[in-house]
Amino acid sequence: MTGSPCVLVVEDEVELAELFAEWLSGDYEVRIATSGEEALERLDEDVEVVLLDRLMPGVSGDEVLERIRDRGFSVRVAMVTAVEPDFDVLEMGFDDYVVKPLFREDIRRLVRGLRKRGEYDRRLSTLFAAASKLAALESHKTEAELNGSEEYTRLKAEFERTAERVDELASGMDEGDFEAVFYDFDRVDL
Repeated sequence: MTGSPCVLVVEDEVELAELFAEWLSGDYEVRIATSGEEALERLDEDVEVVLLDRLMPGVSGDEVLERIRDRGFSVRVAMVTAVEPDFDVLEMGFDDYVVKPLFREDIRRLVRGLRKRGEYDRRLSTLFAAASKLAALESHKTEAELNGSEEYTRLKAEFERTAERVDELASGMDEGDFEAVFYDFDRVDL
C-alpha cells in the first residue's frame, strides 16, 4: 500500500484497463481486475473508487455492483461502459454512469469527483449526527449543565470544525459534482 487513494479498474478489455490505470497511476494506487470474479477478489476496505464495466463475461458489472452493495463496502462506483443507459439503471446502486469512449481528463475528473462526493458525504453524515446529539442535549439540559460538560464542549467544537470542512468541500465542487450531491428532488414526482 502506497498511502495513495486506491482505485479499482474493472474492465475485461486488458488494454483499456491498463490505459485507465496509466492515466490514474500518478495520483492513485490502481488495481486492475479483468473479470467480475477478480474484481470481487481485489476489492477490500482500501478501495475508494471502482470504475466498473457493465458487459463482462461470467459475472457482469451489474452483478459485481450488486455484490459490492450487499457486502456493505463504502466505496464509490462508476459504471464506465459502452452500454447506453436504459430504465434498468433506476434500480442500480452506482454513483455515476458514463458511456465510453472516455479520455484521460474524463477519467481523472470522474475519479476526483467521486472521491470528493465520498468525502462530502462522510463529513455531512458526521455533521448531521453531531447536530442531532447537540440538539437533543440542548433541548433537555440547562445552559449551566451544558457549559459544565467537557463532552458537550468537545462535540460542539467538533461540530463547528466539521461544518467548516463541509463548507470548504462544497465550495471546491464543480457544478456537476454539486448537482450530484444536491440533486433537485422537486423535479421528480415521488
